[in-house]
Amino acid sequence: MELLDDGMARIDMGGVSKVISVALVEGVEIGDFVIVHVGYALSKIDPKEAECTLALLRDAAAMETPS
Repeated sequence: MELLDDGMARIDMGGVSKVISVALVEGVEIGDFVIVHVGYALSKIDPKEAECTLALLRDAAAMETPS
């Protein structure tokens, strides 16, 4: 995450760079995981929970990929 001016941040979403608003979440810092919806960070998420969720999403994506 790169914090930008005016309550914005550049984030990485699975290898895709996006600029989002972090104005709705207090105390966002570099390295935080956030829940994002339509360009807005809605809340911070615990790193362990984030890693678990990302692993589940990777597993689900792998199951959809044709062999």
